[in-house]
Amino acid sequence: MREQITVNIGERSYDVLIGPGVRSSLAEVIQGLGARRVAVVSARPAEWVPDTGVETLLLPARDGEPDKNLATVEALCAEFVRFGLTRNDAVVSCGGGTTTDVVGLAAALYHRGVPVVHLPTTLLAQVDASVGGKTAVNLPSGKNLVGAYWQPAAVLCDTDYLSTLPRREMLNGLGEIARCHFIGAGDLRGLGLAEQTAASVALKAGIVSADERDSGLRHILNYGHTLGHALEVAGDFALRHGEAVAIGTVFAGLLAGALERIGPERVTEHREVVEFYGLPTALPERVEAAELIRLMRRDKKALTGLAFVLDGPEGAELVQDVPEQVVSDVLERMPRQPLDRLIGSAGLHGTGAPVT
Repeated sequence: MREQITVNIGERSYDVLIGPGVRSSLAEVIQGLGARRVAVVSARPAEWVPDTGVETLLLPARDGEPDKNLATVEALCAEFVRFGLTRNDAVVSCGGGTTTDVVGLAAALYHRGVPVVHLPTTLLAQVDASVGGKTAVNLPSGKNLVGAYWQPAAVLCDTDYLSTLPRREMLNGLGEIARCHFIGAGDLRGLGLAEQTAASVALKAGIVSADERDSGLRHILNYGHTLGHALEVAGDFALRHGEAVAIGTVFAGLLAGALERIGPERVTEHREVVEFYGLPTALPERVEAAELIRLMRRDKKALTGLAFVLDGPEGAELVQDVPEQVVSDVLERMPRQPLDRLIGSAGLHGTGAPVT
């Protein structure tokens, strides 16, 4: 069964196709763009990349934070030049979230923008990175600090790719699905993985359609991300993105409770939802609260002080100038576990997810 979800942003609107075998639509998409050449940047084996129908340059990539930097973007653009790629041609990404981000930014910058099509091969990339047009790379001082908005021409979320994922990579994507519970998706725990994926993409598509460039509503997509990004950087990316966002989601509930925005039952619900998906809920034991606060001050939403997307009487919203002492107190009260226990004791509960 295939599902089509449209991101409605005027002349930049595009479709997200979800289902088994949808990558076979790539040649049709490329034909619709009128491209004569395509550069495919793939972190997966060559046989995973479908036929584009036109002259193709296949460039290898590596998923993971070490290559998510400006040097990789520059190297890709240099290959585009050697291939003779023009503004009328196209770029295709095939891989996980980091590959999607890096290739998206390279496409946004090359010739001031060439069409890009995403073939996300991980659950995280399918429910998050591939949809919405945010592209970014890291600096040594922080995550996703250099980027651009560049909407794809199409996104092909082939669920057949997911059958190859190891257990921890599935959990990585489930971290983004879990946080959707608190930003408008409702309770997805009783659904199968395909339905959870489609619901998460539909939620994001609706939010991006209403607020393409983060001027208001789109901030809620960063639920759990402020602490999550800080945990990734502080731990030198030992935690995967979805794992860190899961911990950040639990923290967001605790912080909203400390600020009396939500009651104790809703605070507990944050932990219960994250636990249901088999994700970590505690902080790594050797990460200091002061270091996390220092990193959170660099968050793009933090204009004058610490800022978080928090649950409240009207639902999730961006809250500016949260008192640092309250943040510190909440962090100090959170349980801590050794890193190997955080990432080794998690399991999948009731998701219907295929795990190999």
